Amino acid sequence: MKFKTFAAFVGPSVFMMFLFIALPLISVFMQSFQVTQPVMQNIEVETCTPGFLTQTCVTEQKTVPVIGEDGKTVTTTEWTGLQSYRNVLQMDKVWGAVSSGRLGDILQIDFWKALRFTLMFTLVTLPLVIGVGLLIALTVNNAAKSLRGPVIFVSLLPFIITPVIGSLSIYWLFVGDGIITRMMEQWSGTNISMFAQAWTIELLMYFYRVWHVAPFAFVIFYAGLQTVNMDTLESAVIDGASRFERLRHVIVPHLMPLIVFIALIHLMDCYRVFDEIIGFRSQAHVISLQWLTVDFLTPDDAGNRAISRAAASAMLTMIGIVFLLIWPLRRTWRDHKGGAH
Repeated sequence: MKFKTFAAFVGPSVFMMFLFIALPLISVFMQSFQVTQPVMQNIEVETCTPGFLTQTCVTEQKTVPVIGEDGKTVTTTEWTGLQSYRNVLQMDKVWGAVSSGRLGDILQIDFWKALRFTLMFTLVTLPLVIGVGLLIALTVNNAAKSLRGPVIFVSLLPFIITPVIGSLSIYWLFVGDGIITRMMEQWSGTNISMFAQAWTIELLMYFYRVWHVAPFAFVIFYAGLQTVNMDTLESAVIDGASRFERLRHVIVPHLMPLIVFIALIHLMDCYRVFDEIIGFRSQAHVISLQWLTVDFLTPDDAGNRAISRAAASAMLTMIGIVFLLIWPLRRTWRDHKGGAH
């Protein structure tokens, strides 16, 4: 293929990726080392009580932002180095908790609290999604042909539902007088509040993520099962291999590239968990790194946003994603090099 032809096909995609991915990423990286604040000024404000003869006026000093000629607040930007990262990580409190032996206090800091949940959510649901997806795929593959269509349709429904709608559906099943909560209360004879404790909320979040994403893994694995070498499976049966041995030594090695692919997609998606926090309304007990970044961008009572801390939180989140992707990317590269030879 000529270079001009190649450039004509690839150029627009590269330009759009640079415009909508690279430039915003560079901007966020730069903002994580800056602090933008409104310019404030002290003015005298006179406040008078209602009335005419008994009217009383009081003059007081107030600090208000400076408004420019365009009607917008005047701001100043200063380079602060790693200060935004220090504000997010709060390492002084971390070292204080470590030195005093109260390690639990670390999880009271927003960033470390969000990091703990994000890592747990990502790493716990990953094997469950792969295992449940593979189990469904094996079940459908061995089912009668007349049943495969309806089973595939029903299995894909959780994946079709919008994430926020799906999480809200699970939320209303368990919250207050939800159907499942009332059934559990009637069975146990005690009042149950699934959203009063952090660990029960987390369990429901794990359940929802597996329920929502396992159909995606099922579709990938089901397609991969159609390409398994039947001669190899028949040879294994003749040699006396059990069903589990055929799964371990024939099917799983054949599906390993797909397992790595699903792991890549799941790690990238789960580490940015946000919909579950909103759907389950868990901010008081459980937060994620993505939610923390959005919370920094939410204006406070004075209308100010912690943009520098939000940028630092976003950069730390991306660094975490890179670390999680090292193993599957190395595995993919090793398989690629092996296939090339």
